[in-house]
Amino acid sequence: MIDMKGKVAVVFGLANKRSIAYAIAEKLSAAGATLVICYQSERLRAEADELIAALGQTGTTLALQCDVSVDAEIDAAFAQIREAFPVIHTVVHSVAFAPQDALKNDFLMTKREEFRIAQDVSVYSLIAISRAAAPLMTEGGSIITLTYYGSQKVFPNYNVMGVAKAALEATVRYLSASLGARGIRVNAISAGPIKTLAARGVSDFATILDTVTARAPLHRNIEQVEVGKVALFLASDLASGMTGGVTYVDCGFNITGI
Repeated sequence: MIDMKGKVAVVFGLANKRSIAYAIAEKLSAAGATLVICYQSERLRAEADELIAALGQTGTTLALQCDVSVDAEIDAAFAQIREAFPVIHTVVHSVAFAPQDALKNDFLMTKREEFRIAQDVSVYSLIAISRAAAPLMTEGGSIITLTYYGSQKVFPNYNVMGVAKAALEATVRYLSASLGARGIRVNAISAGPIKTLAARGVSDFATILDTVTARAPLHRNIEQVEVGKVALFLASDLASGMTGGVTYVDCGFNITGI
């Protein structure tokens, strides 16, 4: 069993119990880690408190508002984290967004502002969060982000988000080189399609699920808990030699041709 007692994990993107971030937080919590939950806006505060209670960490978990597209909010969040926890060990970046029109319209029609927003929220936020977290990761540690196979292959109605995920994976490699001397590892998990709130923004998502079931070697779709288990592994010392990579948790779909 992986033991994370005495470790502090900061989780971005925990929206509800069906989110991948929640599954990761659940596994980290069960392993003994103390959590810091960062939610986007005041509107989500009550839901964040409910999720913390569900994780059984009421009284120990720090909940902070942080819009990752605003540098001042990132700085303020980590200033509060520093006051509560002088050292942190894991950062989970489960954040992505693109305007709806940029997903449903022909990719050729992607607007400059839509492209900027997708890159800023989905990619640059990882750089900004890592920069703020690194001074607190004095014992080394693990930064984990979430990507998708749409970074490598064309998926219908994924469009500008596929380009953002490709940039995110490149960012993982460059950050791993930048932070490696500090003993900080940076990795991505490429999760198969899951029925999350974010997935609702992808039109005809059911077709993608059906295709994975038909073609993946395990002939099924993954569950959130399976991503949580891999994230726990990457956060632990068992993955001490792994950085800069993308780990697929997709029932093997990425290896298939036709």
